[in-house]
Amino acid sequence: MSATTMLSFYDQRRPSTRYWGSFATLCAGWCLDFFDFYIVGFLVASLGPGWHLTYLQSSIMLLGGGLGSIVGALLFGALGDKFGRKPMLIAATVTCALGAGALALVPEGNWPVFSLLRILVGAGLGGIGTLQLVMIVEMTPTPMRVKLLGWPIMLPSVGTLLAALTSAGLMEVLGWRGVAAFGLLPLLLVVPFALVMPESPRWLLARGRTDEARRSIAALAGCSVAEVPPEPDAIARAPSASLAELYRRPGRFWLTVLIWLTMSTAGYGVYLWGPTITSMLLSIEVAAAARYFVWISLAGLAGRALFSYLPARIGRVWSGRLLGFGIAVFLGLAALFHDSFAFGLPVFVLALAAGAVFYDGGYCTLSPYMAEIFPTRLAARGSGLAQSANGLGKILGPLCLALIAGSDNLVSAKATEAAVLPAFLFLASCGLLLAICFFFAPETKDATLSLDEDGDALGETAAGRAGSSKAIAS
Repeated sequence: MSATTMLSFYDQRRPSTRYWGSFATLCAGWCLDFFDFYIVGFLVASLGPGWHLTYLQSSIMLLGGGLGSIVGALLFGALGDKFGRKPMLIAATVTCALGAGALALVPEGNWPVFSLLRILVGAGLGGIGTLQLVMIVEMTPTPMRVKLLGWPIMLPSVGTLLAALTSAGLMEVLGWRGVAAFGLLPLLLVVPFALVMPESPRWLLARGRTDEARRSIAALAGCSVAEVPPEPDAIARAPSASLAELYRRPGRFWLTVLIWLTMSTAGYGVYLWGPTITSMLLSIEVAAAARYFVWISLAGLAGRALFSYLPARIGRVWSGRLLGFGIAVFLGLAALFHDSFAFGLPVFVLALAAGAVFYDGGYCTLSPYMAEIFPTRLAARGSGLAQSANGLGKILGPLCLALIAGSDNLVSAKATEAAVLPAFLFLASCGLLLAICFFFAPETKDATLSLDEDGDALGETAAGRAGSSKAIAS
């Protein structure tokens, strides 16, 4: 299939205010949706003593979101390839917000219901992460893609920061139910998604819906439909939601699984258990631990800025290698020196903050990458595969500490400290494996993207050929 005339026209235009409005709404979505996900770390830390939660129960409450995101990413990704990015993104946003807001209604001590609602939140977030990434990649002109698309991934760090600030400032005032009620905020995005954001023109072209694709490009380019050239040879393939098609490229399939699994296991292990561990290691209140995580979140935000900039300079592959080694070094230091202080500050917290530059910042390198290495007809499923591996990491991250500490133990300072060294060495090893994976990864910097290709997902530009030469084998 060679549907490129309209897209070539769009690549030469400056995006319109409609594009930037859609871009801003998607960015707001990342912020509010990840607020919903990360707030649970502070909720569980607050509820643990009063609900007499064991490690196993606390872990189930934390990893429920990861379990849901595996299913949601695959489901919404498949439906997004079949029925369109926009309607499925709206459905996923509503799912996430309603599940998060309903946490405020959970009866006291009922951790199973809390966990079930977290599964619902995770399912929505898995779909959101999948479709927002694909949508923004497919709406952005090729010359802007690598330079621009890392920056929106900074917004989940803003969501993490808001979760920490909300917990630090309002947990004692509103209680855990009042803080949980803020989970309904993503519902504010549904109307802008419906009215401002057009459907992905690449998806419409891949479906052979050229008239709709022309209208979408005209809206994004700020021109009349008549100015958009017709597509002479668009050939529609029947829409598919088959996940089996992803395995046509088993090398890229397993690359996607490994890099997301290792990255998310390290990051979510820190963010979801971090408030509890910090509180107990330092013998401080949860609100005080949350204030430490404000600084850790700010370090993650700085990391996202760094890894939004680096791929345009050194490419996604070298950026991936750097972030993997950074995770290994700093989480290793957190493990080895968790009971030490430097300049009056806990080394554990300092190492987590330095590590956040990598295990948080690296998402700006990885997130657009999956939508780039798969062709448009598979892009949502490929991104869904990445987010499902991400969801599995959300389970492994918090679960590893519970298993190492002993799942039948009550959450206690003694059990926590005993688990920190082996658990954080495990998380550091995930970073090392991530770095190794990027020695076998294809480069996508400056490469054009394919709409519907049975072979490589990258177009035949000079940069694409150079990157393909390094691609892992089928």
